Amino acid sequence: MCYGDDARPPLPPISGAAADQGDIILTSSDGVRNAAYFARAAKPTGAGMVVMPDVRGLHHFYKELAQRFAEAGIDSVAIDYFARTAGMGDRSEGFEYMPHVEKTTPETIAADTAAAIAHLRSKDGGAVKSVFTVGFCFGGSNSWNQSALNPDLSGCIGFYGRPTRSEPFISRMKAPLLLLVAGADGATTPEQAREFDRMLTVAKVPHEQHVYEGAPHSFFDRTFEHWKDACDDAWRRMLDFVRKHGS
Repeated sequence: MCYGDDARPPLPPISGAAADQGDIILTSSDGVRNAAYFARAAKPTGAGMVVMPDVRGLHHFYKELAQRFAEAGIDSVAIDYFARTAGMGDRSEGFEYMPHVEKTTPETIAADTAAAIAHLRSKDGGAVKSVFTVGFCFGGSNSWNQSALNPDLSGCIGFYGRPTRSEPFISRMKAPLLLLVAGADGATTPEQAREFDRMLTVAKVPHEQHVYEGAPHSFFDRTFEHWKDACDDAWRRMLDFVRKHGS
């Protein structure tokens, strides 16, 4: 698991307000009803963000992160992955997530992401003009995969994603990628990150990669005071990426 219940997302450099936020239910194309969390910007920029959690699914860190994006003017929806096998329920640290992670597929995750995209494009979700995804660890790879699996996205951002989970989709990727790499991540070596960068370049997938030297997996956490500069830089890069690729 990427983040425990004590973790908190870093604050964005542009601080505004969320006009509204709360739990919602989204229905995927296969009829599955799943829990999600929305946050509407008080001063919307026309951009929307689908927040894709780590292996534990929709827990507090990601709900708060949706609020942080809304404070930066980006209407947001954080999703869960597990309604098909675990139902809608508690995702606290006691949730035994791995049996359910193993039952997910790229197709079901893409369907749940598509439901969030549709919500953001609706009047209730903000009627946004451009939609992005952002994910962490398991969600980081899944976010990059949406460049291939969900058409018309404006960009896909991933922290600590595993390249091996995304390499099969490279030939189909369309939306630009932002790859934010923890330099001391035990799950992904620097060599793997460089090879993924090379493969994307060869395939002519538009992308940007930044490696935070010495940073551990899950460094994007305001309780990690030592990594504040890295967190601030990651926020700047995400917001610049949204401004650059938004319609």
